[in-house]
Amino acid sequence: MAFDIPRNQILPVDVVDVRLDAEPHPFERDNAEAIAANWAAEKAARPALFDGTVVLLSELAYGDNRLTGRCHAIRYSTFMLWRRLKPVTSAEHAFAHAMLISSDDKLVAIRMGAHTANAGKVYFAAGSFEPEDFRDGLVDLDYNMAREVREETGLDLGTASREERCHALSVESGTAIVRCYRLAATADEVAAQIARFVADDPAPEIEGPVIIRGMDDLPEGLMPHMRPLVEWHFSRR
Repeated sequence: MAFDIPRNQILPVDVVDVRLDAEPHPFERDNAEAIAANWAAEKAARPALFDGTVVLLSELAYGDNRLTGRCHAIRYSTFMLWRRLKPVTSAEHAFAHAMLISSDDKLVAIRMGAHTANAGKVYFAAGSFEPEDFRDGLVDLDYNMAREVREETGLDLGTASREERCHALSVESGTAIVRCYRLAATADEVAAQIARFVADDPAPEIEGPVIIRGMDDLPEGLMPHMRPLVEWHFSRR
């Protein structure tokens, strides 16, 4: 299967069958020295980085509105080397995006904190899949999205109205699996709630909220994969 998914297209997804393999990822197994050396340099630049556990794909395919894949638990230090070297034929990254849509049809994103690996970058609150995001070996997208949104913004996705169908956008840097969530509050009200959460958090991951009001209002630092997602949202009006 390897990696067989159309690039740079927003694809409808009704089933996500991405499973966690207990075997080591070949990329981590074969690059121990390079991983250690790169991590030392990353830590020197950003001492707050933590070498926790995330997952990395070894396979991903798309067909019949279905994503099928296999991934392996790796150290974050391994992910950072992969990120520097990509594209790597044996490994790719996937992550879930909760696209937050306010009652006035604006998008609410976040800007990452200066101490993080994506310092200053703007995207929808998200994080890499971790082993806790899997149920009986199968990824639980909604759990991952709810966890990441709660940790970064304090928002509870359980109070939002979600679209049943997901969508996927695969680019060189990874595959974003997106589900739209519609909020009852306006963008300004949601942003104010996030700002209060960040102000009260002793160690916030994000700098703060970013409201995207249209294609003529794209913020500085917007991650490249975000532009087509933003354009897709506003074109669906």
